[in-house]
Amino acid sequence: MIKMLDQMKIQHQTDRLSKVRQQLLRQEAAIGGQLFGPIPPRGSRYFFRMNGHTWIWHEEWTDPQTKQRRIVNTRYELRNNGILKAQNGQNLRYIDSQEAVNLYQAIKMYCQRVSSEVYGRPVSI
Repeated sequence: MIKMLDQMKIQHQTDRLSKVRQQLLRQEAAIGGQLFGPIPPRGSRYFFRMNGHTWIWHEEWTDPQTKQRRIVNTRYELRNNGILKAQNGQNLRYIDSQEAVNLYQAIKMYCQRVSSEVYGRPVSI
């Protein structure tokens, strides 16, 4: 009985930790989405670090001309020999130097704002 209670307690703690991590990731992603100006009405934008080497950019909006819903998912994978990018499930390809600079600037702004606004620790990079 005690072993079962211990397992239930561990599972509860694991579930709670998972919920906290998800909540933090949502906060971080929302801040990341604000880095590049206002989000269009009825649109959404998220930019966040998935793990130590993967960054995600997700954006949804309604095209004002066609009234169709647009969705773009971009995944950046940081590698030792360059940065790979895939959009909407397409094959990975290396990005050029200008896009790498832009991504670096976005990551820098993201880290500064998330560190300050979510974790209360100002950081300068």
